[in-house]
Amino acid sequence: MTEREILLKKISTYQFAALDLQLFLDTHQNDKKTLEKMKEYRDAAKPLIKEYEEKFGPLTKSANNTNNWRWIKAPWPWESEDDN
Repeated sequence: MTEREILLKKISTYQFAALDLQLFLDTHQNDKKTLEKMKEYRDAAKPLIKEYEEKFGPLTKSANNTNNWRWIKAPWPWESEDDN
């Protein structure tokens, strides 16, 4: 796996866990332990997202990044040499 793929996997893991706990909290509003765990996962994802965006560009259209058009210089998915 590339560094980019590793970072994306870590980010998506933390974001999935936080979202899953958020859904649980919809029906268990008073579960403070779960609320803390959700916040922990969100906080763990933040530095990874920052690192990813500094190295590879924004993950979302609302990301505040000085390399706004850097993504367009990267190869498109169908231009990957791995497919040859």
